[in-house]
Amino acid sequence: MLEMMLINKYKGENMNIENDIKEALIEIDRGTAEIIDNEAIEKLVRKFYETGENYFVKAGFDPTAADLHLGHTVLLQKLAIFQKYGGVVQFLIGNFTATIGDPTGKSATRKVLTAEEISKNIQSYTTQAFKILDPSKTQIVFNKDWLESLGASGIIMLASNLTVARMLERDDFSKRYASNTPIAVSEFLYPLLQGYDSVHLQSDIEIGGTDQKFNLLMGRQLQKAYGLDKQQAVLMMPILEGLDGVNKMSKSLGNYIGVTDEPLDMFGKILSISDELMWRYYELLSTKDLKTIQELKKGVEDGTLHPKKIKEMLAMEIVDRFHGAGAGGVACDEFSKIFAKKDIPTDLKEIELSDGIGILQALVDTSLVPSTSQARRDIKGGAVKIDQVKVNDDKMTLTKGEYVLQKGKKNFVKLIIK
Repeated sequence: MLEMMLINKYKGENMNIENDIKEALIEIDRGTAEIIDNEAIEKLVRKFYETGENYFVKAGFDPTAADLHLGHTVLLQKLAIFQKYGGVVQFLIGNFTATIGDPTGKSATRKVLTAEEISKNIQSYTTQAFKILDPSKTQIVFNKDWLESLGASGIIMLASNLTVARMLERDDFSKRYASNTPIAVSEFLYPLLQGYDSVHLQSDIEIGGTDQKFNLLMGRQLQKAYGLDKQQAVLMMPILEGLDGVNKMSKSLGNYIGVTDEPLDMFGKILSISDELMWRYYELLSTKDLKTIQELKKGVEDGTLHPKKIKEMLAMEIVDRFHGAGAGGVACDEFSKIFAKKDIPTDLKEIELSDGIGILQALVDTSLVPSTSQARRDIKGGAVKIDQVKVNDDKMTLTKGEYVLQKGKKNFVKLIIK
């Protein structure tokens, strides 16, 4: 009888471990663009659950700017997931490689940063990163510590692992070469040095954006060339779209949400994204599990939940993350008060339209504009708002609910979408 109880207990424990491993792998896979050597990741997670042994996940950050935006935090969110399931994060500050400049996606040689600029940016990056990462499971490392001492002979040995022809397979290099745009020899060294970081750190996994694939694979290649008994798995995350829902989030395009934005500004910007883009942000930025997100999505689809309320939940979660617990609720209340004080007529004309109508057609059907082309121009010019939030996406569709549609300062209509 006792033996049977022990067997059942052992089976139950095994079942729980298998469920935990399955949950971990689902969350690790969540939102990824591509994983190379998924089996290695599964083995590392399984070993952690069975023996408690940690593994090392590397992500490199070149301190090229002082502030991060939400697009940068996609990688940080994934690193936090790995920390939850046994990973120790190697948060690599590229204070040596930053003096070369990452050529990825660049059409010209990038300006080299000064030591003072790099030092200032490093302090800002790490402060912002620990809004997401667990410091007790993070190793901050600086590649200047080992790359500077590599020496001329070490650099030559490192460079011997890659041919010029192989380097020119990189899309950005091949385009620049074909167009006779100068490529500095130092730029060829960048992916080699990034790969050598993985050799020195003996990383088990490296994560980065899809635009970093060539550099990430270099780590695998060099770990093998230098005789390590492992080749790092590679996990690539997609690029997060900005407020316009089309282009990569970027400060230069003005479609970004900065992690140092004031709570009210951050809250308002998140509310301004389209309902469709909201789910993308939930998948890549929220800490809610996928099952919960699917339930929210189903509620919006069947009309039991209003998309604005779900967007407010997301906005509050993100504001809380960067400004402290409760900051999101305060921002939500403040936003509502400001909205209530806006000079909006009390006797708004009500117009009913069908579920799924596009914003351009809605503007025409409510007689706020004479044509869809004019509607598109007004949106581009920032003259169109829904519930006091500026519309940036001319492909936005309106789902069931009530909205205040505004064009300019004095033209309002109450929309009832059925």
